[in-house]
Amino acid sequence: MKYMLMMHAPKAGWSTAGIGTWPPKDIQAHIRFMMDLNAQLKAAGELVDAQGLAGPEEAKLVRARADGSPDTDGPFAEAKEFLAGFWIVDVDSTERAYAIAAQASAAPGKGGAPLNMPIEVRQVMSAPPVDA
Repeated sequence: MKYMLMMHAPKAGWSTAGIGTWPPKDIQAHIRFMMDLNAQLKAAGELVDAQGLAGPEEAKLVRARADGSPDTDGPFAEAKEFLAGFWIVDVDSTERAYAIAAQASAAPGKGGAPLNMPIEVRQVMSAPPVDA
């Protein structure tokens, strides 16, 4: 079963306390943790994809206008959290997806303390069967 694990980060204080404000050694430790986690998942045959996303200051909401052209809005200062990154994993059980999410949640933050970030876990649905 495939699951998407979405890492949410708090928007409050992002510009004054977000990862970009951490000491370089703490940023390196955090990135190393994520790369090691991805390597473990890949070695286990569970990693489909994993990506970190640009900061919320670059986010835009896009809708199609009546003529089909893009209509953009944002960024949105009122958001409490933002999607910082994601994993797509292919695992044997929901419990395994939860275990991976808990491991990712404990990524080190400033000073090495676990961040305990919220990780949303949702099953990736497949298409309905096609009648042959």
